[in-house]
Amino acid sequence: MKVVINRCFGGFGLSRKAEVEYLKLKGKEAFFYTHLNYHDPYIRAEEDVESFVRYTFTRDLGEEFKDWPEKGVHFNDIDIERTDKDLIAVVDMLGEEVNGYSSELKVVEIPDGIDWYISEYDGMETIEENHRSWL
Repeated sequence: MKVVINRCFGGFGLSRKAEVEYLKLKGKEAFFYTHLNYHDPYIRAEEDVESFVRYTFTRDLGEEFKDWPEKGVHFNDIDIERTDKDLIAVVDMLGEEVNGYSSELKVVEIPDGIDWYISEYDGMETIEENHRSWL
């Protein structure tokens, strides 16, 4: 079984290029927005500009918008299953270009049938086998 994890401090995250490619594989488009302050409207962001404060949507919301759109339009890479075949394909295809802000994504292969989970410390992840504990 293949699983995608983050191997540096910071946290899991896809680059914009990776989000575009991932959503293409899902039959969707990516539209990027940002905003400077909480009360400012969200404005369209150029696709090639990396920003810590960015939002990805699967629908074009125009040049700017004020109110958060309906559920299901916002794309968040954190919600992707780490065993998703399209995610694994994008990591393999893009190499280092897959990495978002403060991430270093890697595909790890583990034996089939293992009861596993992702352990994380300050964003650095490892895959561990589930075990029993008592206090």
